[in-house]
Amino acid sequence: MSLFLRWCRFNLVGAMGMAVQLGILAMLNSTSGGHYLIASVAALEVTLLHNFLWHLHYTWRDRRQASGVVAQFAMFHASNGMISLVGNLGLMPVLVSRAHMPVLMAASIAILICSLANFGLGHMWAFASPNS
Repeated sequence: MSLFLRWCRFNLVGAMGMAVQLGILAMLNSTSGGHYLIASVAALEVTLLHNFLWHLHYTWRDRRQASGVVAQFAMFHASNGMISLVGNLGLMPVLVSRAHMPVLMAASIAILICSLANFGLGHMWAFASPNS
């Protein structure tokens, strides 16, 4: 599969994941009365699970290894999870508290900023070709 096609598939999954994350964030932020950062972490975790399944079966399905799904999940969670967690927890307070952006707008910006690193780590590590 070409890198461009894989990038397009990654972005399609990312757009679905962004909708999941923002929907959960909106719900938790409005109903729980909790802090938006806690809601962000919970929404992010659900989104990581959602995105992993889609990437495994769609974006990088040609690199799926039956015996390595747990390892791929661990690497995906460690890489994409850490990038997204650090990105969201680092950017959200700046955008919400200092720049006075609405929570969902700030989360959207954080997601988009993290997406490039997430694609690179997914392509080169979590779902690396077994032949490389």
